[in-house]
Amino acid sequence: MTFSPNPSTTAKLNKPVLQKGSTGEAVKELQNLLNHYNSYNIPVDGVFGDTTKNEVISFQNRMFLLKDGIVGDKTWQVLFKGAPVDMPTLKKGTKGDLVKRVQERMCITGDYQQSLSGIFDTDTEKAVKALQKRTKLPIDGVVGERTWFELGKIDPSVGGC
Repeated sequence: MTFSPNPSTTAKLNKPVLQKGSTGEAVKELQNLLNHYNSYNIPVDGVFGDTTKNEVISFQNRMFLLKDGIVGDKTWQVLFKGAPVDMPTLKKGTKGDLVKRVQERMCITGDYQQSLSGIFDTDTEKAVKALQKRTKLPIDGVVGERTWFELGKIDPSVGGC
């Protein structure tokens, strides 16, 4: 299968909702996309079984999506873009679980070495700047679209703090 992910995909796609038990060409497309982005080697058989579900959950976790194993519009968008979509801008003063998840990712890369507080503080800002510098992004200490893209490349299953 040949596909060309569109880096500007954020509009609603006309793709079916897929979940365990789904079959057909859309499942094959999903399996090919998962194999491409995650370097998994799941069978491209058009059957959404346990292996495909587990890989969908892993992909959803990596891309900051709800980890439900169901491929709805948002998961399709991320699969075609290859990066998180519709993410909020995070900056100094922001608080919450999403900040904590960003801290976890930067801990994996060694950019963040503090406790996972969920508070976007000076240490978090420094870590974001280090990530941006290493990935050749504009260094502003703010987690925007391009920084989300880089964070989505970090596999959370490899470890953490």
